[in-house]
Amino acid sequence: MDIMTYCIAVSLKDGLVLTSDSRTNAGIDNVSIYGKMHAFETAPDRKIVVLSAGNLATTQAVIDQVKRDRKDHVETNLDSVRYLSEAAEYIGKISVEKQRRYLDAGGQNSFNPTATFILAGQIRNDTHAAYLIYPEGNFITTSTQTPYLQIGENKYGKPVLDRFLRIDTPLQEAGRCCLISMDSTMRSNASVGAPVELLIYHTDSFILDEYYCFQEDNEYLIKLRRMWHEKLKEVFIGLPHFSTQEARPLPNS
Repeated sequence: MDIMTYCIAVSLKDGLVLTSDSRTNAGIDNVSIYGKMHAFETAPDRKIVVLSAGNLATTQAVIDQVKRDRKDHVETNLDSVRYLSEAAEYIGKISVEKQRRYLDAGGQNSFNPTATFILAGQIRNDTHAAYLIYPEGNFITTSTQTPYLQIGENKYGKPVLDRFLRIDTPLQEAGRCCLISMDSTMRSNASVGAPVELLIYHTDSFILDEYYCFQEDNEYLIKLRRMWHEKLKEVFIGLPHFSTQEARPLPNS
């Protein structure tokens, strides 16, 4: 079963904004709901959250392994890493191992065990950050010019992020931007759907106390969707018209 999903991580001057949908699709007649936002219990000096997309068996196996490693106090776990980049490398290695195990076990030729993750949070006095971990285990982070990362069905929600997100965007404003990006994706792709999870993390706070879960019939989500549609329509109607005086016959080919 594949996680047909959309997740966003925004790393701004004041903190992090994380957003994910909850729909899983293994065919037109097999739609389920699985959360893709995973907050881990860790030592007091760190907060780490992982967003997941891809094969459901792989993502669940990776998340379970990360939890077991911490519980069993293995040498490398989320409590022992000193930097978020180390945590990203650690999760990347686990992901590659789980994917390889499924491939070695054989199965249908169409089976695709790949998974992609976003890891975000803060450790000790280091600045908060977000990393996109590819199926191959390598990873990238955000930049001042591009302060967000996406996984899953990212093409429909990307334009609004490009237009409105800047490194100094306030966290609440960034949260609304992510919800609009998510709504644009849900409108264009039926494999992405509610509930929509939103988490806002304030830098140096080391608490995850601003979490929202919006169901499909949530009053705020409906209002946001309606207002965005109406305002876009108003702007579209008000756009300047091209002059019909510039029209000419189509040149012969």
